Amino acid sequence: MTKRENVRLEVMNFIDKDVDDYMEKFLISPEKIWQPTDFLPDSNSDKFFDQITELRELSKDLPYDFWVTLIGDTITEEALPSYESWIMEIEGVDNENRNGWSEWFRAWSAEENRHGDVLNKFLYLSGRINMREVEISTHYLIADGFDIGTSHDPYKNFVYTSFQELATYISHNRVSEIAKKYGAKGLARMCKIIAGDEMRHHLAYVEFVKRIFEVDPSEMMLAFQHMLKLKIVMPAHFLRESGEPIGRAFEIFSDSAQRLGVYTSLDYVDIIRKLINLWNIDKIVNLNEEAEKARDYIMKLPDRLDRIAQRIIIPAESPRLKWVYPA
Repeated sequence: MTKRENVRLEVMNFIDKDVDDYMEKFLISPEKIWQPTDFLPDSNSDKFFDQITELRELSKDLPYDFWVTLIGDTITEEALPSYESWIMEIEGVDNENRNGWSEWFRAWSAEENRHGDVLNKFLYLSGRINMREVEISTHYLIADGFDIGTSHDPYKNFVYTSFQELATYISHNRVSEIAKKYGAKGLARMCKIIAGDEMRHHLAYVEFVKRIFEVDPSEMMLAFQHMLKLKIVMPAHFLRESGEPIGRAFEIFSDSAQRLGVYTSLDYVDIIRKLINLWNIDKIVNLNEEAEKARDYIMKLPDRLDRIAQRIIIPAESPRLKWVYPA
């Protein structure tokens, strides 16, 4: 183990003693939190078939780009097994002896698992979706895995999760607004509450990074810079359809999300600005020379990326995915 890795392990062990408190603050017990059946037609009700008929009728008005975006979000959530297996390899997470960090990640994964579950069932009941093609894409995504550039470094992983949980909050929240606009109130409520989960999780990971900045500021700053230089990619960036190359479906999904205004290049820049403010990057003290240079890079980056984002042109339409049946 290198000196840098050893320090990271010491910091993770130092914070580990407080993880139970974070679980109580940011996570909710299975009995108290919402479950997928709370938002789906009740199969034990005499009104079950009427509820499905209403759901299918409302689904007819939702546009193609909306469905592609919702499906992409769903598959991203359903690929959870590959994310959890990656996270359990992070330095400081002891899954065998069930330390605080491993308890956190299992409980967090369990909360996240509900998102793909409820969205998948909604897609199935809507009648608009070729579920077999969606299932093939999900199968591929889990089998292909992902590479987010964090390795087993907890600092980089916490930057990534802080960013991604806020990105998914934005996406689900805006999908909720569009669904409400089209009269699909049940779907709107579903996506709204998923967004709420994502915000809670975002705040937790932001807190973890704050703690690390307090005890290892230079290395935490360098980890933040590393992730921004690398460019933070979505966990579903390998998303594909059958017979297509890795990442092709993700490009089309991203274009649909941008056309709808669900998640855009400007949102990417805005999230970086929010993280800079949440972590008070301009006020961090006791940085070494390398970390000071990293801070300068971080502080200047949003304005530079903003200029680039302003010039990005999204195609008016994209190749049609097999996921959605023709209207």
